[in-house]
Amino acid sequence: MGTKSRETIYGASVRAAAERAAEARKDADRLAVEAWNKRMLGFQGPAQPSPTLGDAINAGFGYLEVKCLGCNTHQTVALDIVRRPKATPVHELERYMRCKDCSEVRGYPYKRSHLVALRPTKITASDPPSTWWPGER
Repeated sequence: MGTKSRETIYGASVRAAAERAAEARKDADRLAVEAWNKRMLGFQGPAQPSPTLGDAINAGFGYLEVKCLGCNTHQTVALDIVRRPKATPVHELERYMRCKDCSEVRGYPYKRSHLVALRPTKITASDPPSTWWPGER
């Protein structure tokens, strides 16, 4: 006479619960990123509190849009190549953002960049940069 193993009895329900928990974390991260994006685009800040790098990547937002206040260009930074722990809040990256064009003109690292929003894709012709609300051209 044999008994059923615990894996046979509880395995399916444990896997299903873990899958539901992962999906709930992904939904929560997506909602946190969308709320931060609306706050950033609607009020032009404040950047704090912001989601962490890991939360943004988990939600599917792999790029950070940054605007240079010197030359008014918008650029995207891939979050998966940022050399910071995944628990780092996104707003802490602002002080490290430098505009390459402005830095070359001035001859020193030019750090007047402003965080705009988290994006799922890079800036392209079909997916233009975000605009501030209300009324930015």
